[in-house]
Amino acid sequence: MILTCVLIDDEPLALNLLEGYVKSTPFLKLIAKCNSAIAAMEIIEHKSVDLIFTDIQMPNLSGIEFSKLLLNKNTKVIFTTAFEEFALESYKVNAIDYLVKPISYPEFFSAANKAKQLMLNNSTQTNYIDDYIFVKSDYKLIKINLKDLIYVEGLKDYLKLYTVNSEKPILTLKSMKSLAEELSKKSFMRVHRSFLVNLKMITTIERNRIVFGDKYIPVSEKYRKDFQRFINTDFT
Repeated sequence: MILTCVLIDDEPLALNLLEGYVKSTPFLKLIAKCNSAIAAMEIIEHKSVDLIFTDIQMPNLSGIEFSKLLLNKNTKVIFTTAFEEFALESYKVNAIDYLVKPISYPEFFSAANKAKQLMLNNSTQTNYIDDYIFVKSDYKLIKINLKDLIYVEGLKDYLKLYTVNSEKPILTLKSMKSLAEELSKKSFMRVHRSFLVNLKMITTIERNRIVFGDKYIPVSEKYRKDFQRFINTDFT
């Protein structure tokens, strides 16, 4: 399991130290390092982040205040601070761990590994298993093999799921955001506020549009950078 992570600290030396620790930890992937919680908010709104290492005392928005604003409750937090007196308050917001500076690598690794084990345990309790999901449609639960799911289109409070085995889409009452979070590590990417696509199904891209038969799916500016990164590294 690879955990994506973000580092937050208003001290450059502390950020550089944590960055080195992340690079030394095989199961961590650094998404961004930020000098404020406000800057980090911009990152996590557009990227899937599993784990956040954050200082507590920072200008404008503290690490504890920031953790309370996290919308994705699956994102875990580890506090890194020079002050021991915040420990009790940090655990009230369900922090994974509380590391007091100066932080050694063994302490960092132990906290990160604790987060990894917790997520491994949680992954066995989700409503989908490796290669399929269940969705409610017309008062029934329908099993959808992920390898057959081409793309998902948002329609107000509903989603239309297009598969290779059905001429008509499967309609389900579910938010695009929640499904995108569930499938973010399973070869699916949100490319538009209204579209989520199976990256393995893509064969043709034309002028910032993904082509599935006679359907053209736009890649909006908000998601273009991540999609371009996928093209540069994975698309053949």
